[in-house]
Amino acid sequence: MDETHEPALADPADAAAHGAAAHDEHTAHDVAKHIRAYLMVGATLLLFTAITVFLSYVNFGTQKANVAVAMLVATFKAGLVAAIFMHLSNEKRMIYRILIFTFFFVLGLFWLTYLAWYDPITTR
Repeated sequence: MDETHEPALADPADAAAHGAAAHDEHTAHDVAKHIRAYLMVGATLLLFTAITVFLSYVNFGTQKANVAVAMLVATFKAGLVAAIFMHLSNEKRMIYRILIFTFFFVLGLFWLTYLAWYDPITTR
C-alpha cells in the first residue's frame, strides 16, 4: 500500500480514472463550499436591503444624515459584492492598488457633492 492507504492500480488507465474520480470528489466539495458562501452572502445582501428599506423610513434629523446612513449601508453591500462575487478577496496586490485608487476617487466625488450642498450654484 502507498501513503494514501489505497491499493496500487496495475493498469495505468485504471489509475487515471481513479485519479479523475478522486479529483471530481474534491472539486465537488470545493464547489459546494463556494455555493454555501455565495448563498450566505446573498442572504446577507437581502438582509441589508431590508435594513436599507427600514432605515429609509427613519428620520435621522436632516436629509444629509439620512443620505450618509444610506451611503454607509450601500458601501458595505458594495464591498461585500466586490470581495465575494467579484473575487477581489482572492486577487493579487495590483487589484487592491486599483481598488484603493478607485475608493479614494469615489471619496473625492462624495466630497465634491458634500461641498456643493454648502455652496450651491445659483443664478441671479
